[in-house]
Amino acid sequence: MGTIGLSFIDWMIILVYFSFVLGIGIYLRKFTKSQEDFFLAGRKNSAWVAGLAFLSANLGALELLGMTGNTFKYGMFVAHFYWIGAIPAMLFLGIYMMPFYYSSKINSVPGYLKLRFDEKTRVLNGFSFAFMTLLVSGINLYAMALVFHTFLGWNWDVSMWISALTVAAYVSLSGLMSAIFTEIIQFFLIWFGLFLVSILGIVEIGSVHEIMARINELSSQVSMTTLWSSSGDPTRNGMYVHWGAIVLGLGFVLSFGYWTTDFLVVQRAFSAKDLRTARMTPILASFFKMALPFIVIVSGLIAIVLAHDPKSGFTLLQDGGQINYDSALPLLITRYYPHGLLGLGVTALLAGFMAGQAGNISAFNTVWTYDIYRSVINKKASDAHLLWMGRISTVVGVLLSLVTAYWAKSFPSIMDYMQAIFSWVNAPLFGTMLLGMFVWWITPNGAFWGLVAGMLSSFSMYLGVKFHWIPENIITMSSVQSDMAANFWRAWWAWLICVTVTIAVSSFTKKKPKEELTGLVRGLTKETIEQNIPLTKRPEFYAVIALIVFIILNIIFW
Repeated sequence: MGTIGLSFIDWMIILVYFSFVLGIGIYLRKFTKSQEDFFLAGRKNSAWVAGLAFLSANLGALELLGMTGNTFKYGMFVAHFYWIGAIPAMLFLGIYMMPFYYSSKINSVPGYLKLRFDEKTRVLNGFSFAFMTLLVSGINLYAMALVFHTFLGWNWDVSMWISALTVAAYVSLSGLMSAIFTEIIQFFLIWFGLFLVSILGIVEIGSVHEIMARINELSSQVSMTTLWSSSGDPTRNGMYVHWGAIVLGLGFVLSFGYWTTDFLVVQRAFSAKDLRTARMTPILASFFKMALPFIVIVSGLIAIVLAHDPKSGFTLLQDGGQINYDSALPLLITRYYPHGLLGLGVTALLAGFMAGQAGNISAFNTVWTYDIYRSVINKKASDAHLLWMGRISTVVGVLLSLVTAYWAKSFPSIMDYMQAIFSWVNAPLFGTMLLGMFVWWITPNGAFWGLVAGMLSSFSMYLGVKFHWIPENIITMSSVQSDMAANFWRAWWAWLICVTVTIAVSSFTKKKPKEELTGLVRGLTKETIEQNIPLTKRPEFYAVIALIVFIILNIIFW
């Protein structure tokens, strides 16, 4: 694909944005005086600031390019990632898990594992999380490079390095504080810069009803426009998955594994000024999460209609004869946006990728510094030294992300790649965290060996299917071949193996005394949640509203 010309005003919008982001990092540096300022933004944020940052850290390449591309590939079934694959877990985090996280004053999720279990479980999770974060971070770099390559025709290598150096510069200046400030700016840029794609696409085609009708005409056998009504038979939906895989694999294991244990997003709630604010953070974010399909899913459906209309002239990019599904959203932007607005659209895409990248790198530098470096390498490190190490690990993390970016580029869809990664690490970790928080007699050895068994089993199943050592239908219990179904079921089996091994080993290994678990396990923890505040200020009140909206959306698009 040739260069898509940007006008002078397009370039100015992009340059102003990059200058502003770097300026924020330089300005906030003078407020970053301690390691708590760098890694936890000083624990000063309101629910709105923490909530928007919580969602923006997730609004990276996966959300924008990956989900639009996957909608083109799988149809409306992708909305499950936003609704059942997010909302119940976000509400559970706010209501039940955040009191344990926030009250223990930990700096990271592995830090909780140290307090609840022991050092070896913490280090195992620290290393696995750092590895996973670098893989995901590479996705964001690849996606930013894809935008430069698509719009400007730049060389892949130049695009990757420009993307990497920008993120390294502003995160290393003031850590989580600058990441959160820029994530909030990026949140509004994404909404204002990309919502128009859906609107203009609907206007061109005629209506949402017309979009659905034309997609339904493409295939009478497979439904690309429903959520649940075609999930009873895998052969009748675009993703070729059964509702059991959606509920158990995505809705339970992958969803809860990501939203309740992934430090990338949980770290934003840690920056809240008090416990009630921390609990409100994921609950407020859930409302915006439910609205995102109206940008991403609708754009993907529009791309399906245009790609199957010979008169439209719309086709996705191809690399080496392989369709690049992730190019759908950038190509829609070039189709609909005039000069000036095109600059805003490109900036919105770049903002999303930088939000995801900044989130990954700020989470990586925290886990590396606290849970690996201080825990294993330099146990007597001073606060000043940890602050220095945080900045150094930021730059190193970005450089390592460049390596994983080239790996991400080799996948036809970054979403398939992401779900595979999450099933390796997050799925078994959720089993460990769930048992640790709610069952007091789970032992340190039980947690460690359960986590090892879950991670190894998931990775082994992935390799077994990929290299045809084992048939895929053993994992999916279905004769229909589907990468996504394999990801969902693999996550479920990894969680089940982790939980089973954890309980089995815990039944004959030494338990921690109950008095050591106060504040870490439900039932042994004094309730610190205020009971005398008005109903409309309680997190539970807004969680119920979010749950009602979630149910209504699933019924409407059944």
